[in-house]
Amino acid sequence: MFLVFGSNHLAVRLSKWCAKRHRCVLVGLASTLPIEEPLDGCEIIALPSPMELSSITMIEHIPTAILYLDDNALMEGNSLEEIKKRWPETPILTTVPLEGDGIDLVSIDDISFAAMQDRIRSWERRASASVVKNYLKGIPKGSKVAIFCHDNPDPDALASGLAMLELVEEIGLRGSILHGGLIEHQQNRAMVQILEIPTRRLILDWEVADIISDSQVVITVDFHKPGANNILPLGCVPNIVIDHHTVADTVAADIVLVRSEFSSTSSLITSILMSLNHHISTRTATALAFGIKTDTLGFTRDFNAVDLRALSWLNAFTDDEMMRSIEIPPRSQETLESFSSALNNRIKFGNTILAPLMQMPNRDSLAQIADFLLPTEGIDTVIVFGVRRGKVIISARTKRRDLHIGKVLSSQWKDGLAGGHRELAGGQIPFEVILGEVPDDLEKASLQAIEQITEQFKSLLQPIKEE
Repeated sequence: MFLVFGSNHLAVRLSKWCAKRHRCVLVGLASTLPIEEPLDGCEIIALPSPMELSSITMIEHIPTAILYLDDNALMEGNSLEEIKKRWPETPILTTVPLEGDGIDLVSIDDISFAAMQDRIRSWERRASASVVKNYLKGIPKGSKVAIFCHDNPDPDALASGLAMLELVEEIGLRGSILHGGLIEHQQNRAMVQILEIPTRRLILDWEVADIISDSQVVITVDFHKPGANNILPLGCVPNIVIDHHTVADTVAADIVLVRSEFSSTSSLITSILMSLNHHISTRTATALAFGIKTDTLGFTRDFNAVDLRALSWLNAFTDDEMMRSIEIPPRSQETLESFSSALNNRIKFGNTILAPLMQMPNRDSLAQIADFLLPTEGIDTVIVFGVRRGKVIISARTKRRDLHIGKVLSSQWKDGLAGGHRELAGGQIPFEVILGEVPDDLEKASLQAIEQITEQFKSLLQPIKEE
């Protein structure tokens, strides 16, 4: 039971809201209670005049929580003290400027500020969605739209690309999902196959140039800087940029939707589709839900209310059987070999594990190995890295609250070579950046690059000094 003391509009509105969840009792002055319609599920005790708490006999049960919103209904000098004496174990939320054990004080200014923030965010979401749709509707029907994901796209990028493809095709445009690198992770391959995501891999510069010149609109999803872990040329200025990563520099585009309050680009694009009342397909909803879950590691990694809101909307349209098939794909023998190599070569210093791989047939096995090693007893940071095509590929994880692993990597290797979130990050560092002068012998160069970057990681991630 919720027990609400108050004779104002806020008390009535909160009572109405609480009554939808549990039984609620509202106590207030009859002369000032602004009740204009029945409050379903809420019992109202309308007092003819202020009374002592002990005189109000209608309250029979111990409340789950008490909301004390004004001093009008009770006549005690210290009403909150009397309430605490009667229900000593019940938490109290109040807007009256008083303090005490078990009392949570919320100022009216805080409530107003939070409400206005929510309203402004709502307007911003609707406005952003309308800007994107109106921009696309202004393009001649049948025009080509190039939707670029970052290299080796993950579920968040793939889902975002599919959602934008569905939106542009609904408007009457011809879209294509493009990326550099490979789709190697078993889950990512399963996602593309099961949901029939029409991706196209680009390899050569002239292919990219032809696509850009032939497209009326260029959209980037899950990245905002051309040339940094993506196949777009450095000088390219996209028409629409949609991303959730933190931005340090100004982003050049006709429309820039970079919202770091979202923990995934899938959440951001879902918010756009919600604001547009878009009739989402089952496969797109399933893709976006999987994108949100993977980028938040099943909501065990940093996430916000907007991500939960997006997933709640998607859940009505997702296909559970498809989701399970994507989440538990068969694991390849190559991945098992990578696990074995990483475990045998692991280096522990302090609370950190470094796991180098000299042979890496599947680059996306790095993330699986990093996620597997992080729960190790006494370990708070894991970096798995391996050699591939003249680069050292990195996948990093941390549980340290004093460490932003994405910023650590991006500060060491700038220009988009490395970076990411507080708890997970990655990078692709060319041999020449690590070594300066690269030996002609590939095996020797690989060995030197692994040795050198291992020492750099040890310098970057100093063990926590115990006091």
